[in-house]
Amino acid sequence: MDHNDSFREFMAAHQQSLMRTAYLLTGDAYLAEDLLQSVLVKMLGRWPKLAHVASPQAYARKALVNQYISWRRRLARMAELPTAEPPERSHSSEESTIARLAMQKALARLPPRQRAVIVLRYYEDLTEHETAKLLNCSIGTVKSQAHDAIARLRALAPDLAPRFAEMEYLEGAHR
Repeated sequence: MDHNDSFREFMAAHQQSLMRTAYLLTGDAYLAEDLLQSVLVKMLGRWPKLAHVASPQAYARKALVNQYISWRRRLARMAELPTAEPPERSHSSEESTIARLAMQKALARLPPRQRAVIVLRYYEDLTEHETAKLLNCSIGTVKSQAHDAIARLRALAPDLAPRFAEMEYLEGAHR
């Protein structure tokens, strides 16, 4: 099997989960596609070396986070932020859609590092250790960023308090 076939297999197996991570980071379907595409193009060029990495999916996830943070810094310098609302899902109730949109809006107002911690810890269900490794920081930094992010989310969207209480409970259980 050549490297292109190997990369296609990787993509078939992991594209959906990587797209979900990209969407949760960006909050916009089109930006998520752009983010994932830019990371995958870079990975394809390095695939002969990456194919032998223990977890190419973890590498891709870390590349997504790094690229997202880089994009956010660039956007902040240009003072232009995308504001597109995520698409509504037809199978969900109006109440859960409103809650999801409120959460999305609150997440969008977090600094990039805090948002990455929340996405990786609570949406991707990674451990503190895995999150710290992906973000290239200490476990203590992950804990403090999660704590600060939850406090900020609570202030930004007080109507979502039950969700934040669950996050705080999970954080306390891991300390």
